Amino acid sequence: MNFKMARRHYWPIAFALLISLALMSSAVAADRPNVLFISVDDLNDWIGCLGGHPQAKTPNLDRLAASGVLFTNAHCPAPACNPSRSAIMTGVAPHVSGVYDNRQKMRELMPDEVIIPKYFSMHGYRSSGSGKILHYFTDADSWDDYFPKKETENPFPSTKYPDKRPVSLPRGGDWQYIETDWGPLDVTDKEFGGDYSVAQWVGDELGKQHEKPFFLACGIYRPHEPWFVPKKYFDLFPLKDIQLPLGYRKDDIVDLPSEGKRRASNRYFAHIQKHQQWKQAIQGYLASIAFADAMVGRVLDSLDNGPNRDNTIVVLWSDHGWHLGEKEHWQKYTPWRVCTRVPLMIRVPKNTVGLEEGTTANSVCEQPVSLLSLYPTLIELAGLPAKESNDGPSILPLLRDPPLRDSKTQWSHVAVTHLNRPENFSVSGRRWRYIHYADGEEELYDIQSDPHEWDNLAADPTKEQIKVMTQLRGQAPTKFADFIPAKKKVLPKLTWNSISSEKTLPDSKPTGKPFDIYFNNKSGKPVNVFRIGANGKKHAYGTLERGWFKPFRTKAGQVWLVTGKQDQPLGYFLAGPRMADAVIPKISSK
Repeated sequence: MNFKMARRHYWPIAFALLISLALMSSAVAADRPNVLFISVDDLNDWIGCLGGHPQAKTPNLDRLAASGVLFTNAHCPAPACNPSRSAIMTGVAPHVSGVYDNRQKMRELMPDEVIIPKYFSMHGYRSSGSGKILHYFTDADSWDDYFPKKETENPFPSTKYPDKRPVSLPRGGDWQYIETDWGPLDVTDKEFGGDYSVAQWVGDELGKQHEKPFFLACGIYRPHEPWFVPKKYFDLFPLKDIQLPLGYRKDDIVDLPSEGKRRASNRYFAHIQKHQQWKQAIQGYLASIAFADAMVGRVLDSLDNGPNRDNTIVVLWSDHGWHLGEKEHWQKYTPWRVCTRVPLMIRVPKNTVGLEEGTTANSVCEQPVSLLSLYPTLIELAGLPAKESNDGPSILPLLRDPPLRDSKTQWSHVAVTHLNRPENFSVSGRRWRYIHYADGEEELYDIQSDPHEWDNLAADPTKEQIKVMTQLRGQAPTKFADFIPAKKKVLPKLTWNSISSEKTLPDSKPTGKPFDIYFNNKSGKPVNVFRIGANGKKHAYGTLERGWFKPFRTKAGQVWLVTGKQDQPLGYFLAGPRMADAVIPKISSK
């Protein structure tokens, strides 16, 4: 038989085999579980099921926790948004990647690392998301779809904020984060936008029947500052009844080493007390949590009432905790439990590839786990190949047996949280927490008897406590990637051109290869950014809040229109031949 005859003879068989393999592959993909991946920003243990504050109202978070496994000893990879989210989404620990600080850039230090959604889409999933999942960018190439559009690299839908700021807390100086402010807004949830729009988009996705299994991320921004939410959530917490944080004690920092004291008491807390805004701020945080909980509830309702209810894994986590006066500190960036411990709850349906029996409702796990474990756990649950660069262990054994009743189940892992420079970290075990600073100073806490870490046992340790510190120190990393600051670019500044009508815009004539221009909103107000196409059509790139700094992809000759919140034209930039800064100047309130 010659070649042509052989090709004619075997081609129908080969074609049938290819069709069969494709159908088999499709069937396998269809059997894989969907993943709903929910992040809630800056949320500590102030939720009902964790008992962090007696006045917290979180019925939706509580019902999710009750439907699966609640991890009461989960910790973040880092107590700041960027290093924590970078570690969670890549599965690479800060001491390996070198991403320790908010001011670094994930893609400068990990240009080729595959994040979770991309890994899922590489293995037959459709990956989509909305809201803040990474640190103020979307990483567009890692998603099949995103809201707002992934190409804008802006994860935030338009959000309602007060026209005049600050509302509650006067500015103490340039050191103060511009969003440290709070207050009720006389708007509906829908009018507020922001997380409402995220929950709506994610809910619509959950209501669809998809051809492929999906990985769907939902980034809820509240209770991240500023704490402005609709008034009805403030009304849940009358100011006269507000209670101070359970973990606050006036003399709490006296037994800390010098490095601990330096990281504890800060200007924010003193400034808030000076202006008698402590209880008002607590009210704002509780109200923002209640709003976030309501948005999570809308997402869960969409799942429960849709076609994907019985084959979707649900994971909810927060990137780090938050101080509201504990250790005389406000915000984050510390090694203590109030800042490293985070909510983590996971629900796995029956007949899931990696866990046929699914999770058991009302399960509680007290073992120490790190959010670094989310990546390897999810791909194991989905039956995907293991990823060698994942630094955390899969927590599948704990999902299968949360209380470790089965003698075959062992868990010897600890959770390590890295501070903003190498060799500064905390180690969380089942009972003990150990803190190590680069200068050799240490802290030790017995969480069983001292959950708020009031008594630093390392100041005068017993022989047993010295042994505990030695053991925990031995479970920490010994090698640390160097800290490499983000590359500083000295860029030319584009000319700001004020306008009052779009009719005065020049023609947009984009040419050449794309590059970035860096928008810096110094106007004092939120603005909207539009790219103008060659045909004059406007392409919305979302809202740029006051003080925000963000790169947008452009070409030479591209016109960029900037408008106010009501879309009244304010001015434009004309992109030059190379990277540049586009500074939006102070705009008159007239």
